[in-house]
Amino acid sequence: MSDPIRKKYCVNGEWKESKTDKYMPVTDSSTGEVIAEVPCCTYEEVEEAITAAHEAFQTWSMESLSRRTQMMFRWRNILIDHLDELTVLCAKELGKNLNEAKGDVLKAIEPTELACGLPAISQGVASLQVTRGFDTASYRMPLGVVAGIVPFNFPAMIPWGWMVPLAIATGNTVVLKASSATPLTAMRILELFYEEGGFPKGVVNLVTCSRKEAELLLTDPRVKAVTFVGTTAVGKHIYSTAAAHGKRVQAQCEAKNHALVLEDADLENSTNAIINSTYGCGGMRCMALPVVVVQESIADEFVAMLKKKAEALVVGCAYDPKTNLGALVSAAHRDSVCNWIQKGIDEGAELVLDGRGVVVPGFENGFFVGPTILDHVKPGMTVGDREIFGPVTLIKRVKDFEEGLALMNANPFANGSVIFTQSGYYARQFELRTDGGMVGINVGIPVPTAYFPFSGNKDSFFGDQHVLGLDGVRFYTRAKTVTKHWYEEHAKKVKKVDTWEGTVERI
Repeated sequence: MSDPIRKKYCVNGEWKESKTDKYMPVTDSSTGEVIAEVPCCTYEEVEEAITAAHEAFQTWSMESLSRRTQMMFRWRNILIDHLDELTVLCAKELGKNLNEAKGDVLKAIEPTELACGLPAISQGVASLQVTRGFDTASYRMPLGVVAGIVPFNFPAMIPWGWMVPLAIATGNTVVLKASSATPLTAMRILELFYEEGGFPKGVVNLVTCSRKEAELLLTDPRVKAVTFVGTTAVGKHIYSTAAAHGKRVQAQCEAKNHALVLEDADLENSTNAIINSTYGCGGMRCMALPVVVVQESIADEFVAMLKKKAEALVVGCAYDPKTNLGALVSAAHRDSVCNWIQKGIDEGAELVLDGRGVVVPGFENGFFVGPTILDHVKPGMTVGDREIFGPVTLIKRVKDFEEGLALMNANPFANGSVIFTQSGYYARQFELRTDGGMVGINVGIPVPTAYFPFSGNKDSFFGDQHVLGLDGVRFYTRAKTVTKHWYEEHAKKVKKVDTWEGTVERI
């Protein structure tokens, strides 16, 4: 076993040794081995990152839109060139299998392609002769320094897809607080950003630290906006604190997505979609589908089919191509998921399939939990209402569509919601009445492409503009409206200016 690599933080394009005496371990989730250590950066080092971003903004914000777009095109191709390398690194530090890790990186490339379209999608509006002799135009301007506070579960997509592309393409500079559990992918991408991308120093800076040091990102007046992904409790704190200091906030938080399976659903295809959405990425994603609300008339058949398909999944090393379900991110997270399974049993749910205690030959120290199914989950059971973030499926049985919809909407979270049915009527009613911000009709993971906003609701999101799509462009820009008037010959003879300077005109 080799010694773990001691990592640095990046300010102004330079990787620097931290002055901290505290380092945090990064593990290979499939083996349990500590493969790296990252610094818990000091308060002064976080401030240093903000200063570098603030200074870089002065020139980067004045760079032409054409030039920034060309750099984004080049950056997109660099990410594609390094897709395989980044895929393996992501799988290793997080535990998701190779296909899922590849998707993580591809979902960083997709918003980069969106950012390449900024010359069209960031255009302002203008009108000539709004009143006689007066013209008005409205432009989208960059904000300044923006902060990204990154979770562990998507080390490529969230920092380098949700946060960086639109932020820098619109002329802002960035301070990333990478996840201390899974920072290696984000760090490697930042190396490529400067070494091959050729971006000006300080446009993106990266630190790893605790919540204590990260608080500066919420209070420093040079930081104009904060994008956060994580738990609802922390998201509420970030939203309230940063907003109180005059900042814009996007806080993407927890979820407890539900699917409603009606008796007319294509059961085979619906179950396949649910297997994918429930157990994909080990359930460690806010768009997982951990709760299935099933019409009683087909519930027994559905549960039997789900169990059979779940048992067929290969649990194994994340970077083994044969693996369907990889490891969880850490021993602590594995233990938390196992504790939730036991809590569900204690609350009265029926254990149909138990994934605890899975051992993968050759990887006995990995953080594995196999597919788990709990049936007859009743209202009031916390296991059915709280986010578990693991490969656990909870079955809630209902008599009909109306009971199912009411049960789903009673949940405080509303990231995504799904219905499986062949009925156009019920599909449309669901689309109209579900609280879910992202809705799937016979689609297990209703995540839109980057060209649309990631639009969670209720306790799943705090803020005004969501990440990605036109929402993302608006979030990272402010409006500047310019009214112009050029004096005509007859106007030069006018000796006074009225109250509204000609901008009010009535017949």
